[in-house]
Amino acid sequence: MTKKIVAIWAQDEEGVIGKDNRLPWHLPAELQHFKETTLNHAILMGRVTFDGMGRRLLPKRETLILTRNLEEKIDGVATFHDVQSVLDWYQVQEKNLYILGGKQIFQAFEPYLDEVIVTKFMLGWREIPISLKSLICLFLRQFQANFTPKMRKILMILPSNTARERKSNGT
Repeated sequence: MTKKIVAIWAQDEEGVIGKDNRLPWHLPAELQHFKETTLNHAILMGRVTFDGMGRRLLPKRETLILTRNLEEKIDGVATFHDVQSVLDWYQVQEKNLYILGGKQIFQAFEPYLDEVIVTKFMLGWREIPISLKSLICLFLRQFQANFTPKMRKILMILPSNTARERKSNGT
């Protein structure tokens, strides 16, 4: 397997990837996809993103933090202070490096990305008065101009809260 540098994130139909330094949703399928993709590899994020995760280390992943704070030391985490030092680390090891964000980290590593994995999802899709097939075609046309060989896009459509409630009530 050839190692690679990959940006990975999930976003809603408005392009939101986080709010108040946290994920503004809880989607078990997306969390499982993230886990399966990043397991046994390295993950890199900014210190603010790490704080938003409650400074929790994810099991079976090597955690790297990029921060401007030269005094920052976190147990169990490799701390870096510039992009080049992360790239130097990457060159001498064998794992994929998954970039988790935030925005400044994504921007700093954009020139070095081999792949981008974006999960887009919509909540409350039952209110949209078009068929699923039309919706998917519209999605593909909308993002075709932005798609490059480095990018892989995934669409998750989740039922609205009302549909979930009906299902849980057995109706």
